[in-house]
Amino acid sequence: MSNFKKTFQLVAVFLFVSVVQLSAQTYKYQKIVGFSDETNAKLEAFLQSTISMNIRKVAVFDCDGTLFGQVPYYLAEEALYEYARRNYAGKKDAKSVEKFKLVDKMIHEDAISRERDRIKFLSGMTPEEIQRIGDDCFHEKYQNKFYPQMKALLANLRNYGFETWVISASPELLYQRFCVEELGFQEDRVIGVKSLVTMGGVVTDQIVFPSPQDEGKAEVIRTFIKTRPLFAAGNSRGDMEMMNTSVGLKLILNPDAKTPQKVMGGKTVKEYWAADPNCITEYTRDVTEGNYNWACDEYKVKQNAATDVSTPAVVIY
Repeated sequence: MSNFKKTFQLVAVFLFVSVVQLSAQTYKYQKIVGFSDETNAKLEAFLQSTISMNIRKVAVFDCDGTLFGQVPYYLAEEALYEYARRNYAGKKDAKSVEKFKLVDKMIHEDAISRERDRIKFLSGMTPEEIQRIGDDCFHEKYQNKFYPQMKALLANLRNYGFETWVISASPELLYQRFCVEELGFQEDRVIGVKSLVTMGGVVTDQIVFPSPQDEGKAEVIRTFIKTRPLFAAGNSRGDMEMMNTSVGLKLILNPDAKTPQKVMGGKTVKEYWAADPNCITEYTRDVTEGNYNWACDEYKVKQNAATDVSTPAVVIY
């Protein structure tokens, strides 16, 4: 055998070994501190099982209460009410009066109506202005509320070749910027309640359907993502339909153990998902922290339930 052939074979072997080593490094699971050993084992086994899959690997996440804390208040509510307090409170012009009436209405109405009125409140602005409102609120009051466990989970999923998507019932533009900059989502993979934007770049009060509320989250997956996810994570009854689209693993965080849900067969959120062998239940710390001047406090908005992971069976109401 000529020296050239020997050299060529050695180079080929070296390249093959390098590729194998690189592949092994690429698909290494990183243990998630704060999740139980059992949860880590299930996640690692699941991710390893997807390595050979030659398909789109999609993971979907709710946002508030799933990727970051929602205690004492939802970011969407605090962002809008803080903006109203700074820009419309006490003013007598027609626009300020109209917008502030919407604030009072949103505080007292059901979730479906509130979703519609949030879009009305934001209408007339540009997409950039709305993104700035959400980003400003995040940096002022929520930047320490991202769950480190979920950041680590996102990193693992992406390492194994997953597309990661946010599906939120909050206004899409309000959440896009900080989800992109802080959690590494692609902008077009942050899906919330969409508004029609005019040719001139003005956001209207027209909702673009489907809207990601309850069963609408599953419709969003069918309409915009166009494939069923292998992984889905949420924290509330509103995530049930989205999570049930998953053909693989599911994760429920801080599930409510108090209120029976008719749509869940009279079970609580915790009971419903405990009966699903493909669903992991985990708890993350979500309590009121920091001495912030909450607009929601001033307007008497009901606080969300807190969870202290030191006593995960106890949810504070």
